[in-house]
Amino acid sequence: MTPHKSSGRLRWPLATDDQAGALFPDERQADRHVGTGEYRGLEFLHVNARKIINSVPGESLPFKYTINAYRGCSHACTYCFARPTHDYLGLGIGADFEQKIVVKINAVEQLRAELASPKWLGEHIAMGTNTDPYQAAEGKYHLTQGIIRALTDAANPFSILTKSTLILRDLPLLVAAAERTEVRLDLSVGTLDRDVWKLTEPGTPPPERRLDAVRRLNDAGISCGVLVAPVLPGLSDRDDQIRAVVEASFNAGAVSVAASPLHLRPGVKEHYFGWLAEVRPDLLPRHERLFAGGAYQPQEERSRVSRIATDVAKDHCEGTTRKPGERQWTYLREFDHLARRHKSTEDAPVEQSGRVPVQLRLMA
Repeated sequence: MTPHKSSGRLRWPLATDDQAGALFPDERQADRHVGTGEYRGLEFLHVNARKIINSVPGESLPFKYTINAYRGCSHACTYCFARPTHDYLGLGIGADFEQKIVVKINAVEQLRAELASPKWLGEHIAMGTNTDPYQAAEGKYHLTQGIIRALTDAANPFSILTKSTLILRDLPLLVAAAERTEVRLDLSVGTLDRDVWKLTEPGTPPPERRLDAVRRLNDAGISCGVLVAPVLPGLSDRDDQIRAVVEASFNAGAVSVAASPLHLRPGVKEHYFGWLAEVRPDLLPRHERLFAGGAYQPQEERSRVSRIATDVAKDHCEGTTRKPGERQWTYLREFDHLARRHKSTEDAPVEQSGRVPVQLRLMA
């Protein structure tokens, strides 16, 4: 695979560069730190963010504000839709995205200042809409942990989407937050196939560990669902594979499960096709047909994935005894949080997607 090269011009000046022309008024440089020990192979670019709560234009998303303390992601998911944001920063969307992590070192302090502003109305804030807030860098910098504390102190509702079991480190904080405000968590588990997991998400915890985290979070009283995404053509899209992960999610106590097929926007599409040509060239012709019309697969394929998830949900409901007044399973249709993300005040543009399959959510 031919790696996507950086432009050679980093959005932020480095500590050794001329300090003129900084991106933000309170930002002077990106300070480069080379990872050692368990962070060997990673490079951290420290920056000071002018603003940490990013607004999302439009009315179509289930949230209006996001926080992204990190840019780039060591999870190295080959299909990651956020890869082009590194190009926006003047970095490559291949190895750079996986190894050069931008760290907004003032995220917690900046957040507390913004939450205290009389202009802030306490609206819901989503995390994990760009790169994972619990990727490896969080183990070093604890920014997500500090953000949770700040949101809890302000009783500000929030949600988190992650692939990482590191979220369990913050279980006591999340329990405390849920006592003060609305907290919603989701774990992304695209497949139970360990070979596919190792091939496509090499920096993430195994899927069974993620499902265990779903169980532990719900057992602690925090609503946690599962996003089965993306379902990968030729790798994790057989009917039995999709059914298995949806069933396992319900068995782990997930309060909602949604399945979403792979979509490939410009930039990510070229990267993913290059990766396929290297590791699974037999799948390339099929992908070229599926994505000939753009970023999304044909409606027939999207409907198939949705139908499988719906059938499993119905089976699960039919096997559940309910009494009047108890919580009950209800079908909801929602837009995919990831696929439908638009440009925010600090993030590069991402186009809108279609609808996601039926989501089963446990309603009070």
